[in-house]
Amino acid sequence: MIEAELKARVRHPERVHAELEKRAVGRAEVYRDTYYDTPDTAISGSDRELRVRTIHGPDSTRSILTYKGARVDEASGSKPEHETAVADPAALHAMLRGLGYVPFIAFEKRCRNYDLEARGRRMLATLVRVPEIDGHFIELETQAEPGDLQAALADIRAVLGELGIEDTDLTTEQYTDAVAASRA
Repeated sequence: MIEAELKARVRHPERVHAELEKRAVGRAEVYRDTYYDTPDTAISGSDRELRVRTIHGPDSTRSILTYKGARVDEASGSKPEHETAVADPAALHAMLRGLGYVPFIAFEKRCRNYDLEARGRRMLATLVRVPEIDGHFIELETQAEPGDLQAALADIRAVLGELGIEDTDLTTEQYTDAVAASRA
């Protein structure tokens, strides 16, 4: 499966938040992401990602291991994605380091997530604030088969338009790059 996703800067976060609240109940979560790479940056250098994410919500904490392949759509940055739940994140971090992977970058994302149905698809809308980056962002995603990717992206773009997000607000800049630049 491909994670069909568009990300945009949000000029009016209160307005977008209000529009999303009309569609679904939001949940506040804090993501603590650690991206791993090989010492020679073979993973990130080939546009792939290996991430351990721990999600702290109001009622629970859970962790996920994610591998994203290289982009299959340059305009959106959409990538094949594979995820699995992690029972013991400390053990996973130790295993990855033991296998020779090194933490590439780690940072926090403050999110408000909305599970919604739109245009016949299950979608996840996430309002994002990364303390080390100026501004607010929205990510809107759905899962798609390779042959359905362009239609899924068109549906996402339409929903973003309904939320007041314009095409000029779209960005493919990755948080990892923006956080690294802010730390430089």
